[in-house]
Amino acid sequence: MKLLPRIIGSRRWRQIERFKSNPSSTQEKVLLALLKKAARTKIGQEYNFSKIKNSADFQQKIPVRSYDDFKPYIEQALAGEPNIIWPGKITWFAKSSGTTSDKSKYLPITQEALKRCHYRAGKDVLWMYYLNYPETRIYRGKSLIVGGSHQISSFNSGSRLGDLSAILIQNLPVFAHLVRTPNLEVTLMNEWESKIKKMAEETIKENVTNISGVPSWTLVLIKTILQMTGKSNLREVWPSLEVFIHGGVSFNPYRAEFARVIPADNMRYLEVYNASEGFFAIQDKKDRDDLLLMLDYGIFYEFIPIDDFHSGNWKALSLNEVELDKNYALVISTNAGLWRYLIGDVVKFTSRDPYRIKITGRTKHFINVFGEELMIDNVEQALALTCHQHNTSIKDYTVAPIFMDQNQKGQHEWLIEFYQAPSDSQKFMAELDANLQQLNSDYESKRYKDITLAAPKLTIARADLFYDWLKAKGKLGGQHKVPRLSNERNIMEEIKSLNNKAKSD
Repeated sequence: MKLLPRIIGSRRWRQIERFKSNPSSTQEKVLLALLKKAARTKIGQEYNFSKIKNSADFQQKIPVRSYDDFKPYIEQALAGEPNIIWPGKITWFAKSSGTTSDKSKYLPITQEALKRCHYRAGKDVLWMYYLNYPETRIYRGKSLIVGGSHQISSFNSGSRLGDLSAILIQNLPVFAHLVRTPNLEVTLMNEWESKIKKMAEETIKENVTNISGVPSWTLVLIKTILQMTGKSNLREVWPSLEVFIHGGVSFNPYRAEFARVIPADNMRYLEVYNASEGFFAIQDKKDRDDLLLMLDYGIFYEFIPIDDFHSGNWKALSLNEVELDKNYALVISTNAGLWRYLIGDVVKFTSRDPYRIKITGRTKHFINVFGEELMIDNVEQALALTCHQHNTSIKDYTVAPIFMDQNQKGQHEWLIEFYQAPSDSQKFMAELDANLQQLNSDYESKRYKDITLAAPKLTIARADLFYDWLKAKGKLGGQHKVPRLSNERNIMEEIKSLNNKAKSD
């Protein structure tokens, strides 16, 4: 079995080394190929793609767009009109909100994006894992993918809508289904609570060696399996389990709980950066926690400095213009037909040779009400450190400001659901506050002597509060996530009202 990945991977290794050595020319070729392919589409003719000769010309002639700006094109493609943003008809659309808002985004998934981006990335993940761990035995068992569902589009009977994971699984070649579990019918079930039970029933019979999924929903499945089997940890169910491939949210808040349910020093965790809009980066080195930006998946990358983004200056930089340790809003043009599309993620570069990144937040999910500029990466790092200090772990959380008034200083409220609450919650919050100040100088300056920002407030959530909130919104499973940071209180108040209602019932 080990001969197969070596044969498949050797040619791919050379291609990866080539784009690592020639990043700018690789990206320029990707862009020109995209423009040539889409030249006769509606958007290609509107902006005269055939006359664009280089990336500078492209950036000058085509505006950066948010989803709402790009939506008219997507709606035409959803209705079944061909040749709008990519040649031919697009029949698959990933339904994504990015958060849990009521409005859904419908993101195109073309056949080219499936093959040249998502499936190519899947092979690369396995190949890079093999390079880091040549002794691996994952090929001797099955892959468990904790995915979502899809359904016929209400816009056009010829189209399908669903979670990206469900679209990828549905379109896998037949041989790939022989090495994954559970069966397709169970994998694509729509009703989450019935589905999680069925997944557990099927998978406990298999020799699972690797799991892929969003950490929060994967933990729900793991706990169901442990309850069903009566086992104390997951290695007792699957002795050959060796790696969890995760993405979608930061792994830091979940690390301690995974260590508890899989208490094995040789259990491995591999991060990927994949989204409905495309597959972007892979953790390619076992001794690094940043991700290699994949430059040959049919995606052209641009980056807006986050301060410029928030000030309304959406002038994007090319790859060769970025600087290390600065936050950038990510802009992409892809073989799914997205053009200068503002994905909503914020990244920073940790290396330029080769280009490696970390995901630091979302353009809309941060707190900067009092000038504290609190980003999700600060929060996740501080939480992980504080949980370690208190030997506890977090299941879910959200943070929102408490606004100033004549009797109230500015403050942050943390609503946290613990797997195991700290013995001293006041000390927990004091140390979380101190850790945040250590990581973020803007937050530290606003906390100075409580002049601008008072010490953070903790509200401990009842068990399963966030699960119940997601269920009430029809957002169980798949890639649905609880919004972590907000500049408003609407989400906080909505969840707290459910918390209070349950206590009073």
